[in-house]
Amino acid sequence: MSIAEIKNKERVINELLRFIRKVLVEPDISEKALEIARKHFNDKNAGVLIAEELSSTTNVKIPLEQSDADRLFLELLIDVVRDEKALY
Repeated sequence: MSIAEIKNKERVINELLRFIRKVLVEPDISEKALEIARKHFNDKNAGVLIAEELSSTTNVKIPLEQSDADRLFLELLIDVVRDEKALY
């Protein structure tokens, strides 16, 4: 593994840790994020739609040029909603 790959992985981990801290301080973000994901998870550009609405309605800001951590978070949201729907 190259130094660049290691630094990128560290950056993604640090970004995710900052986000988790934000969610723990403001637990409403989690429910709002899931609510938004439920609305868009089947859409063609689900990740973009979720990111846009989450950015406009919470203090979670996901830029148009999403980082690896942003994409990972959006994929996780969609997976959680899919799992939730599969239980019903």
